Amino acid sequence: MDIISKFLDVARSRKYSLREIVNAILYIVKTGCQWRMLPGDFAPWKLAYYYFSCWKKSGVFEIIHESLVEKIRVQQGKNKEPAVGIIDAQSVKNTLVSSEDKGFDAGKKVKGIKRHIIVDTLGLVLAMAIHGASVQDRDGAVDVVNKMFESWKKEIKIFADGGYRGELKKTIKTKFKIELEIIKRDELHTFKILPKRWIVGRTFAWIDTNRRNSKNYELLNNTCVAMVHLSL
Repeated sequence: MDIISKFLDVARSRKYSLREIVNAILYIVKTGCQWRMLPGDFAPWKLAYYYFSCWKKSGVFEIIHESLVEKIRVQQGKNKEPAVGIIDAQSVKNTLVSSEDKGFDAGKKVKGIKRHIIVDTLGLVLAMAIHGASVQDRDGAVDVVNKMFESWKKEIKIFADGGYRGELKKTIKTKFKIELEIIKRDELHTFKILPKRWIVGRTFAWIDTNRRNSKNYELLNNTCVAMVHLSL
């Protein structure tokens, strides 16, 4: 919590309150406008971007996000730390000025990045990693599971779709002591809501309701992650 205290010191004299700064950042996330186009009703865009950059680099957004996940889980009558997760990846188009990683998802015909996430049974994001869109789901899965394991160590099972089949199941079991359960689609191609799998799809829908996340506008991967944390 020392990191948060450093940047959220309410006793410090400021021309613009931290609430105004946070409102400005959330406006960027929701509307998707450029920093320089931030309306004059908010704090100056350079100041808002300065705070955003400091908090992003110091991991403040992730710390706050994890604290909120714990709080919401307790409110819903669940344990503070989740035991089950659902993993999936979303291919997102790049713009001309982005990004740190680029690739082409031949299956979905998308040139850009992949947002690889793990959520709990409430749909709350536990971990996120960014890859080029050309990276196969099973190849990028270890990175996001490793990211999750940094903060959430009580996971015992992760649900996934057929794209995660193969040696990955053994790798996850050996390295993290976590069971990877594959939920297969109906071979008859009839519509059916897949157990647990719909939860992560809903989370992607929540992320996409914020225009800043409708495409990948960010140059750096950690900025993309921060924008997702601020969306939820």
